[in-house]
Amino acid sequence: MRRIDYIVVHCSATREGQELPPDTLDEMHRARGFSGTGYHYYIRRTGEVLNTRPIAQIGAHTRGYNNHGIGICYEGGLAADGTPADTRTPEQRAVLRLLVRQLHARFPASTVCGHRDLSPDLDGNGRVEPHEWLKQCPCFDVKFDL
Repeated sequence: MRRIDYIVVHCSATREGQELPPDTLDEMHRARGFSGTGYHYYIRRTGEVLNTRPIAQIGAHTRGYNNHGIGICYEGGLAADGTPADTRTPEQRAVLRLLVRQLHARFPASTVCGHRDLSPDLDGNGRVEPHEWLKQCPCFDVKFDL
């Protein structure tokens, strides 16, 4: 088993009210040159959790952090008008919390964070601030919401 230092939460950047079926997500990632879906888990709007890549396999979700990270993606992340928004359903919130707790219990030394939290600290002040985020993903503050 590989060392896990990060549990990284993502959104699929799917507009509210639209679906991104797992096979479409897989096709999108293959088109980007990945060997399949880059996340280890995908959480549908219904709360269904899909294991999309074995944890033992390195993911393709956060450049520079894949070797020692687990990627979790929830379906959503954009308002109907396409702006970043926390669109998680109550079912997604519940299963995401449960999944993160289970993974953190299994890998207690890991850091739980959002994709945006792993953006570079451009001003060198020791904090990654909103103006430094490469993406809004996952459209909520993982540290305070999970």
